[in-house]
Amino acid sequence: MTRHGKNCTAGAVYTYYEKKKDTAVSGYGTQSLRLSKDAIKDFDCCCLSLQPCKDPIITPDGYIYEKEAILEYILHQKTEIAKKMKAYEKQKNIKKVELAELAKAEKESKVKAFLEKELTIVSKPLNPFSSRGGESQAGPSTQASQQEQDKQLPSFWIPSLTPEAKASILSKPDKTVYCPMSGRPLKMKDLIPVKFLPVDEKLERVQLITKQERYICAVTRDALGNSVPCAVLRPSGAVVTMECVEKLIKLDMVDPINGVKLAEKDIIAIQRGGTGFAGSGVKLEAKESRPVMQA
Repeated sequence: MTRHGKNCTAGAVYTYYEKKKDTAVSGYGTQSLRLSKDAIKDFDCCCLSLQPCKDPIITPDGYIYEKEAILEYILHQKTEIAKKMKAYEKQKNIKKVELAELAKAEKESKVKAFLEKELTIVSKPLNPFSSRGGESQAGPSTQASQQEQDKQLPSFWIPSLTPEAKASILSKPDKTVYCPMSGRPLKMKDLIPVKFLPVDEKLERVQLITKQERYICAVTRDALGNSVPCAVLRPSGAVVTMECVEKLIKLDMVDPINGVKLAEKDIIAIQRGGTGFAGSGVKLEAKESRPVMQA
């Protein structure tokens, strides 16, 4: 039996490989790519800096951040909100002044119209051969020049005739700071410190980062990783496996580290990345939608 070449163009069948290759080159059709382990964040890394956390904290939704990074993010968001609020208040004051000026001009126009009507009232008959009120009637040449001025378009090269662009209307900014991962409101009081238990207390930070298994469960001493579902206990900040939570902690709902009574909201599941395998339960496929050629 003859061998089949991948780049063989003499075949009567349009193979899957040829279709995939043509799709990548043509720029049409949806492309999909399976993410490897190198493209997935580790469970103990910051969601902003993507680096192992030195002082980790967790949100109620289970996203871990470096304390310095998330506080800087919240401060930046509040600064931007303050700038937007200042611009909105400035626009509001300008609009208020414009409305006051319009009301004043409308009042003055009403007074002027009333005075003009008062001046038209006369006690003697008007001469039909003279213009009303002693004003000279506009001739055809005056009307023609007025029409020509109305038809003139603004000249962009003459500063006095250049049209002005109106400022865009600003809406009132939202003062709430949202979590960059979950999109839910985020407050500083909701951030909970996390205390990972390292594999070896004697290891320095650099040595700890280079290890494949860096932390262990605070109760069962099992190694933690992306393949192991973990949770943080709010009172103590200890990190334990979900298996430990289901089999041990939920029996009496007491924190095994400090003995504090636990509630359901005190057990926060950590949002983990994945392992590169489909069995991890995490979406590991990236898609890019591109134009599709239709017959």
